[in-house]
Amino acid sequence: MGIEVIYILVGVLLLFAVLDLVVGVANDAVNFLNSAIGSKAAPFFVILIIASIGILTGVAASGGMMEVARKGIFHPQFFTMPELITVFLAVMFTDILLLDVFNTYGLPTSTTVSIVFDLLGAAVAMAFLKVIDSGAGLVDVISYINTSKAMVIIFGILLSIIVAFFFGSVIQFITRLIFTFNYEKKIRRYGALWGGLAMVLIIYFMLINGVKGATFITPEMALWIKGHTFRLMTYIFICSAIIFQALILFRIKILKIIVLAGTFALAMAFASNDLVNFIGVPLAGLNAYQIALASGNPMDQMMGALGDKVHTQGMLLILAGMIMVLTLWLSKKGRTVTRTEISLGQQDEGTELFESMWISRKIVSMTDAIFNNLCCFIPERVKEIVDRRIDPSTRKKSPDVDRRPQFDMLRASVNLMVSSALIAYATSMKLPLSTTYVTFMVAMGTSFADQAWGRESAVYRVTGVLTVIGGWFMTALVAFIFSFLFCYIIATLEIIGIIILFVISVLIIYRNHKRHKTRAEEIKETEILNLKRISDPKMAISITFNHLAVLIGEFRRCFDTTLEALFIQDVSTLNIQRKMVKKHQVWVNIIMANVFKVLRLQLKEDYKLSNKYARLIRILQKLSDGFRDIVLRSYIHIANKHKGLLAVQIEEIKEIKEIVMDVFTKVEAAFINTDISEYQSIIERYNRLNQIADRVNIEQIKRIQDNSSKTRLSILFYAIMGDCLMAVRQNIKLLEILNESFKLDKDLAKSYPRLDSH
Repeated sequence: MGIEVIYILVGVLLLFAVLDLVVGVANDAVNFLNSAIGSKAAPFFVILIIASIGILTGVAASGGMMEVARKGIFHPQFFTMPELITVFLAVMFTDILLLDVFNTYGLPTSTTVSIVFDLLGAAVAMAFLKVIDSGAGLVDVISYINTSKAMVIIFGILLSIIVAFFFGSVIQFITRLIFTFNYEKKIRRYGALWGGLAMVLIIYFMLINGVKGATFITPEMALWIKGHTFRLMTYIFICSAIIFQALILFRIKILKIIVLAGTFALAMAFASNDLVNFIGVPLAGLNAYQIALASGNPMDQMMGALGDKVHTQGMLLILAGMIMVLTLWLSKKGRTVTRTEISLGQQDEGTELFESMWISRKIVSMTDAIFNNLCCFIPERVKEIVDRRIDPSTRKKSPDVDRRPQFDMLRASVNLMVSSALIAYATSMKLPLSTTYVTFMVAMGTSFADQAWGRESAVYRVTGVLTVIGGWFMTALVAFIFSFLFCYIIATLEIIGIIILFVISVLIIYRNHKRHKTRAEEIKETEILNLKRISDPKMAISITFNHLAVLIGEFRRCFDTTLEALFIQDVSTLNIQRKMVKKHQVWVNIIMANVFKVLRLQLKEDYKLSNKYARLIRILQKLSDGFRDIVLRSYIHIANKHKGLLAVQIEEIKEIKEIVMDVFTKVEAAFINTDISEYQSIIERYNRLNQIADRVNIEQIKRIQDNSSKTRLSILFYAIMGDCLMAVRQNIKLLEILNESFKLDKDLAKSYPRLDSH
């Protein structure tokens, strides 16, 4: 590559800096937003404004580019400028793609770990190539690499997980024991002291992490702060306590101030420290190019000068800060990552983002057994007192479900206090804790202590946490492997390799965008089905039946698509429908939860009115099980390459399908229009279906006897026919419940057919 090409590649690196800022901020924003958003400490736009000011302040306070991108992972004196440009290009390709994948699936990860292992993988690849070219032994690769850094990062992951979760759960338990879930009165008593302690930890965190490298902090000032830290913190505590006590007297909620102050502090520290993760590598490339040009031998000059300390231009930092702020406001993927963490810590039951797996069930069972054994040694009187003070069912809930926070501001303040204290202490002691890992695990620890992980949700929450933690280790492994491969491709294929990687990257990012959009639409559909903001029983009933219409429509489309795919043995379509079954099950669970809400809204004395909704639960379960059975049986039969349905069987099922589809359409319309005028027509169709089933059964017995229909084929045929009969029968029962709920036809209620006999 010529020097002109290198110039273009440096420009590409700077473009990558913008892209990396976008994907990086989208993932890291959860670190400082989740507590304020989850507790609804302020309107969303106010939280974003405070975080934006924190980011710009942190950027302005940044002391410049950290050394990790230039000499923290490798020894620059062993590489030439073109070699480092190759390394940096591979790093940026890998980092952007990796973080974009995590953002697409809403999983928070560490941008520090990502960039470190990107650099490690690419540097090892380049060192490997240099060693091969020189004829030296592979063991000499180690001399090019600062190997201790990778071990420090791995140790930091493990230390962050254990320490943060432990302290988050213990501090939250003690805090809840003191203040309880109804903490308003206790805040009036001890709130000033609590607020003073919170501000000490938050401001100490800001001094240690937020402005430690600021250009306006002179060495003398830094030395004075270090020598007078205790006295300074004492003054802050006293002043904060006095101010908070005055605010309490004026009935101002001090927890909001604490949460928003903590949000500002974390955003400031994030911008100050993590900026290098996004722009450090491209700026290191620019710096290497400038040094090489000044040397007079740009292509062969060794880059030992990169080991010197270099400060980044202020305008570049401000520009980076503006991009970060815009991303914070506009990134939809950032909302997805935030939603993941908040959902794992929400206090109330809700739709879970993760399914259970065997290891989460084992962990929950083991933890439950340990706690039960430990409780045997605690006096009953003590257990009663503790249970009464930390019982989440005693908390007051807002009647407006839509405005109800995922957790209260007391927990949010603990999240910020403990995270700030741990990160500040680890920084002062030079311990390798990760900011992302600390904030996430503290949030999980506090939710665990608050009993948000109850019996109804524990396995799902543990699965989510294990998924995120597994993603952290995968970040290091995947970053190393792909950065190694990308560096090797660029070094061997040069411009062609860069073009290939660029095209592949564009295609992957586009695919991730489409996938995220699809996931967002599915989440939106799920939220539409959720019963929110409803406190009136009649309105709740009406909306529940509208939801049932949507569900019946989905079942109808799935039923039609599945049978048509079965007829032509289209396994790919059947596989798609198999995956759709999970979504349908989520919808059914949500509607069931809505039905329970209807029951809670009903008068307790009105048991007759509520009884039909219990029947509705059973009907939904049967419908869901029946459709899942049809889809799974069809998919397994075709995927296992068994013989397809006979032509005569297809014609018989088509005859049955026509009736079932007609019934679905009429029932769906009945729910939408609250009209059961087609009830008698549906009964006639059901009777006709039974006649067809009787005739088809005789024909199928003949096929079994003459061995034209094998065992597996006969099982599939009978299962589909039985599920169709069941589905129509349950739809008729749904119409009867609709009639009883809205009293549409009193005479009709007296003449319901006895369907249970079929």
